[in-house]
Amino acid sequence: MTEFHQKLTALRREFHKHPELGFREVRTKASVAQYLRDLGLEVHEGVGVVGLLRVGSGNRAIGLRADMDALPITEISTHGYTSENAGVMHACGHDGHMTMLLGAAERLAVEGGFDGTVIFLFQPNEEHGLGAQAMIDEGVLEQFPIEEVYAIHNLPGAPLGQVSTRTGLICASESLFEITITGQGGHASMPQVGIDALPLGAELVLALQTVVSRKLAPGAGAVVSVTEFLTDGQRNVLPGQVVLKGDARARAPEDRDAIERFMRQISEGIASAHGASVSVDFNTEFVETINADGPTEAAYYAGNAAGLNVLRDRAPMSFSEDFARFCNAVPGCFLLMGNGTEGPNGQPLHAADYDFNDALLPIGAEFWVQLVRDRLPAEKDK
Repeated sequence: MTEFHQKLTALRREFHKHPELGFREVRTKASVAQYLRDLGLEVHEGVGVVGLLRVGSGNRAIGLRADMDALPITEISTHGYTSENAGVMHACGHDGHMTMLLGAAERLAVEGGFDGTVIFLFQPNEEHGLGAQAMIDEGVLEQFPIEEVYAIHNLPGAPLGQVSTRTGLICASESLFEITITGQGGHASMPQVGIDALPLGAELVLALQTVVSRKLAPGAGAVVSVTEFLTDGQRNVLPGQVVLKGDARARAPEDRDAIERFMRQISEGIASAHGASVSVDFNTEFVETINADGPTEAAYYAGNAAGLNVLRDRAPMSFSEDFARFCNAVPGCFLLMGNGTEGPNGQPLHAADYDFNDALLPIGAEFWVQLVRDRLPAEKDK
């Protein structure tokens, strides 16, 4: 392990020991900002942290983004850098994402080799789909204009360092729904005098399964999952109200709109048939992530130039990504990088025994450096 790799490993593990939830990344933001300042970068702190590195006289600028927040998960591990923040864990690898980008910033600050400006974007609260839009609303893209934007996410179960992405849709949207059915509660021995909301809820759970299977085209890749079923009933009391909560995913805006429309129609139909009332709250937290042609080809090229295994045209992912908000504003590319297949490195994201693979840190940093030098070539390389 090189001295640089050792430094990145220590940094990543320090982030891992001190995870912070979305919009509470106080220590994390301070650490990122100080690291960038120590490299001599111009640093701006707001909703997130932005670092500017200018080399040469080129007027082009690109953005590289890493997420900073952790998850409300209690870690299960045997390594020596377990989370010291009870009930909070870096279970999605954002500790590694930050470290790879800081490593790239260090190499580029020391070595140069490009002509233009790199904007390092460290974003809060990716997990709830709020951080990117908060930075955009704050004016980050007006204050620091960029022509392209990129982000890496580690992928457990994929070979270490394998780069995979695709042009067009790469990640699905996510919408959270809450359906409240209101009937008339009563004694369990006299169901005929009330409107028992419980069987209506059960009927609705089953009916919602037809939204994808019968209302959308085969192969749409959409998902509707009811994940909570709540009632106000007791052992001998029929519930007057049932609340269903869940999650819907779609790979196209028109499918997302159709899911909401049919969900409302089905809910209202079932409630009306039984003399109950219903309300439907459908909130899209993550929109679809769409990769632009140019940046995606650039990611392929950089991966090959860095000597990595590159998988082109990978299948779209059903998970969702807040980076979509940046891609809606600027041509961008979201790419995945294999975290390995063994032990904690191969465990699923958001698992309590997952861990980012420290062997990926210099690989990711090298990819970023290669991408910057490809997109902002030094004068001698033009």
